[in-house]
Amino acid sequence: MILFILLVVAYSVLVQRPLERTLAERRTRTTGAVEQARGAIAAAEAETAVYEDKLRTARAGISADREQRLRQRQAERDRALASAREQAQVRVAAAKIEIEASVEAAKRQIDLAVDDLGMRIVQAILPSGVGRVEAQQ
Repeated sequence: MILFILLVVAYSVLVQRPLERTLAERRTRTTGAVEQARGAIAAAEAETAVYEDKLRTARAGISADREQRLRQRQAERDRALASAREQAQVRVAAAKIEIEASVEAAKRQIDLAVDDLGMRIVQAILPSGVGRVEAQQ
């Protein structure tokens, strides 16, 4: 019995305590590594969230810039169209004035031509002596 107790004490001192210490140390290291990994994952998720936020902000900025450029191009196009319309209206007004002046000139020419043609017709139809009498009067 003494040998058995001595064997249990020796086992306890020589094998069990160092084994328990090693197992406890291993458990501590494993738990620490797991906690460290969880911390690293949380940090990575936080960095990912920051990156996604910056990316979202950058995309919004790019979209806003694109929309502003489109609005500027639209405004430039509208100004060019307005200028072209204005120039066309000026040309149309000038053409109307020119056409009216041409009509008036044509009317004057027709009036002059009517008088001249009337005299020629009268001279051609009436005998030569009668046409001279009327022309003198």
